[in-house]
Amino acid sequence: MAGMPKRKSGGITVFLADDNLIVREGVRALLNRQRDVDVVGVAADYQELVDGAIAARPQVIVTDIRMPPTLQREGIDAAKEVRKHHPGIGVVVLSQYDDPEYAVSLLAEGSAGYAYLLKDRVGEGDQLTLAIKIVAAGGTFLEPQIQDALVRPVSAGSDLSPADEEILRLVAEGRTIKAIAAARRTTPAAAAADVEKLFLTIAQSASAGTEGSLRRLRMLHQAIVDREEQGETLSRMLPGGIAEKLRREGRRIGETETLEVTVLMSDIRGYTTLAEQADPTRLAHQLNDHRAEMSRAILDSAGTVMQFVGDAVMAVFGAPVSQPDHADRALEAAVAMHRYQDEVNRRWGDEGLPPFHIGIGLSTGTVAAALLGSEERIEYTVVGDTVNLTQRLQQLASGGQIVLSDKTRQALSRSVGGTETLHEEVKGRARPVVAHRMTAAAG
Repeated sequence: MAGMPKRKSGGITVFLADDNLIVREGVRALLNRQRDVDVVGVAADYQELVDGAIAARPQVIVTDIRMPPTLQREGIDAAKEVRKHHPGIGVVVLSQYDDPEYAVSLLAEGSAGYAYLLKDRVGEGDQLTLAIKIVAAGGTFLEPQIQDALVRPVSAGSDLSPADEEILRLVAEGRTIKAIAAARRTTPAAAAADVEKLFLTIAQSASAGTEGSLRRLRMLHQAIVDREEQGETLSRMLPGGIAEKLRREGRRIGETETLEVTVLMSDIRGYTTLAEQADPTRLAHQLNDHRAEMSRAILDSAGTVMQFVGDAVMAVFGAPVSQPDHADRALEAAVAMHRYQDEVNRRWGDEGLPPFHIGIGLSTGTVAAALLGSEERIEYTVVGDTVNLTQRLQQLASGGQIVLSDKTRQALSRSVGGTETLHEEVKGRARPVVAHRMTAAAG
């Protein structure tokens, strides 16, 4: 890997990968002229990109598609591998190919934080810088010709009815079978049958000019099927295998079960003031980093990330799969969240960015757990007094602190020292609530 350039204070950090030295250095020179972009490392092959980006922790990876060792799709594969370690990283793919198949393989697991830009457009205005800023904030950027090819993947000569064209458009947009059914006011089974029939029609009339289009359609369809089977929302939020478990059990929307769990809520102290004073783009980058680290701490302890609301995080331990040690796991995650945030704060300090200080509340008790939503979008949620109490306790925790309900402390398998006992009046409770406040270091 080539030497590291001098860092710019406050710029969007970028790791650049291309096996062509002239292209790589040309793009680096182009980016170095931008005040708000900071190239922190470069690579020439798959392994250099993976190792270098994991170590450098950039906000964005800018990569070619084809690199050594096989000159196939190493850039895309390497970027996805890095995102397994650092989920918040944005990815800009630079390619000389306008074939949508590459864009499909890039976006097959979701489009957030990805961009696809043709190399011959890099020098036009600020296209590359714009793409970098968009993916750094979690957005998606696609070349217009790629978008056109994705939504019109069959040549104009195809003999398709208006209804088939409509189905094709919905498929190409990445709609799930359930979403296609809703758009066409039919059942998922009927929609699936229509899609399969459409593919058969295309296959029967395929010629040399439509083979590539058919191949792209199959890739798109497979990506949709994969997301449907895994549960797009659930798979992003639940620990590995749980989304599949819920679907295997045949849980129906609105069906509830009662579980004993520990709920965790965290919040960034003084976030409103930070938001008023900070540059919105940089703050979005920080919030993205923060969420990635909080998710990592929760998932490492086998918790379930329920939702992000602004600067707040909610998680549950003991659902949807029962965990006898859910209180221990929740406290372990809370301590790790503080530790990870401290590490991020130190890195931000080197970049001249303000730190985040979080307060965390934990409460143990009974909740009603359910799959809620519609056929188009399903989410797993827990409700009940335990959830409400957790929010109240979280408000009692200053930066670096954790407040546990008395029931959570009793459920722990070990004693926790250095706690301050609180007796707090809580709305809706006739008697003061007993809680215990501690620092993350004491955990």
